[in-house]
Amino acid sequence: MTAGLFPQAYAARAAALLDRCGRAGLRVATAESCTGGLIAGLLTEIPGSSAVVERGFVVYSNDAKVDLLGVSPATLAAHGAVSEATARAMAEGALAASRADIAVSVTGVAGPDGGSAEKPVGLVWFGCARRGAPTVTREQRFGDIGRGAVRLASVATALALLEAAL
Repeated sequence: MTAGLFPQAYAARAAALLDRCGRAGLRVATAESCTGGLIAGLLTEIPGSSAVVERGFVVYSNDAKVDLLGVSPATLAAHGAVSEATARAMAEGALAASRADIAVSVTGVAGPDGGSAEKPVGLVWFGCARRGAPTVTREQRFGDIGRGAVRLASVATALALLEAAL
C-alpha cells in the first residue's frame, strides 16, 4: 500500500517527524544528490509540511554542490562526491544557505553504473547537521540492489537521521 508516491510506512514516519519538528519550532532542509529530491518529495507529500520544510537542494553535479552548498572543490578533489567529507559539507552547507535548523544530506552511487572497487554501487554517505550540535555522518552499503531500491533505502536512512537529530 502506498500513500501518494511513497510506501505508507515512509509517509507515516515523515508525518510523525514533521509533527515533532513543528511542535519544537524546527525547520528542515535537504541536500540531495543520488536521491534527486526524493527526501524533500516525501516530506512535502504530507499536508502542512510547509510549516517545517524550509527548502531542498538537489545537487546532482559537483558544480551544484560547490555553487549552492559551498562544498569546497578541494574536498571534492581529495575525497570525491561520494564521501564522508562531502556529505558533511553538504549538510553544513544546506544549513548555511537556508533558514533551517536541521539539514540532512545524501550522496552515493545508486547504480547500475558508476561503481568502483573503492566505491561500489550501493555505497551512500549521509550527513545531518543541526544548529548548535556536531554534524553526524553515516555510511551505508546497501549493495547492488537496484537503483530504485538504493534510492528508497536512502530516504529511509535520511528519515532516521532526522529523527535522531530531534
